[in-house]
Amino acid sequence: MAGVLALAGCAKDSGGSGSGNTNNAAGSCVTSTAPAAPAGATSSSSTGNKPNAGSMRVGLSFDIGGRGDASFNDAAAAGVDKAKADFGIKDVNESTAGPSEDEAAKEQRLSQQATNGYNPVIAVGFAYADAVKAVAPKFPNTKFAIIDDDSITQPNVTPLVFSEEQGSFLVGVAAVYKSKNCHIGFVGGVNTPLIQKFQAGYEQGAKAASNKVAIEKEYLTPAGDFTGFQDPAKGNTVAAAQISKGADVIYQAAGASGKGVFEAAKSAGAMAIGVDSDQYNQATVAASKDVIITSMLKRVDVAVYDYLMAVATNTIGSLPKRFDLKVDGVGYATSGGRIDDIKPVLEGYKSQIINGKITVSSTPSN
Repeated sequence: MAGVLALAGCAKDSGGSGSGNTNNAAGSCVTSTAPAAPAGATSSSSTGNKPNAGSMRVGLSFDIGGRGDASFNDAAAAGVDKAKADFGIKDVNESTAGPSEDEAAKEQRLSQQATNGYNPVIAVGFAYADAVKAVAPKFPNTKFAIIDDDSITQPNVTPLVFSEEQGSFLVGVAAVYKSKNCHIGFVGGVNTPLIQKFQAGYEQGAKAASNKVAIEKEYLTPAGDFTGFQDPAKGNTVAAAQISKGADVIYQAAGASGKGVFEAAKSAGAMAIGVDSDQYNQATVAASKDVIITSMLKRVDVAVYDYLMAVATNTIGSLPKRFDLKVDGVGYATSGGRIDDIKPVLEGYKSQIINGKITVSSTPSN
């Protein structure tokens, strides 16, 4: 506790940045005393006997970008890959949505996997909601899961949803502590309620740490135009514009477009925050990894892995209704060591969210 309070006090009073940190001018921005981290705080992880699921055939329908997007789809793929290794799954059919395909194409993809005997079928992304709603009743003996949508009430459909705003709150705090200009940015891929959750939490976390931080925000495309998740050039342009206005830490929730955000940050000597996966360790953005100070972890990999285990053990009802901070469904990455000095601060805020002392909104304030 003393260490956390000392960190916050030093930031307020002297412009210091914590022991050994040379990349942080938190004193110019932080205006709130950080809550104390709980003693001995550690992340939990699920344990248990690993089932033998060698006969399971998994259908995996990716959102646009597919495997290799260094973000959302790759997280889902990682969950399946781990399940293959741990459970002995041998047959996985992967298919990827196109950026402008219609609902009929999505329905056909899911139907084809179910017709060919894949069970379960996992739809990666809310864009599949209407397709799952239409297809699932036609295959009552096939189990379906959909990530990021909980609007479907079919008995053979399992929603895998997350508290993205909670993890985004923590990286918003990190952005304030690392910003030299007290000026940060957010780049969203598509202006949808889901991506607004990332913006909402990020802004709330930043404002919890500082009452004077300036925040830029922009979406690459409006709702309905999903090319915003697959346009690195536009991500670069928007991020560069925010940096030119003074933002020196940019958080992106933009799928494959985030690669362009990282490139803009690297070119301008700014910092960036990744999303979904631990993007510091993603091979497809390795050229820009040094600017990634943290990533908001949306543990799609954990949710997919846990779902496949639940299917294999017939325990789907035991899955959490929402993957949040309490079950390590969201969080933040520490790869690269750029936020090691403020981890006690982040753990203090995390504890308050878990304990209900801080409620994070899922909608932006304006």
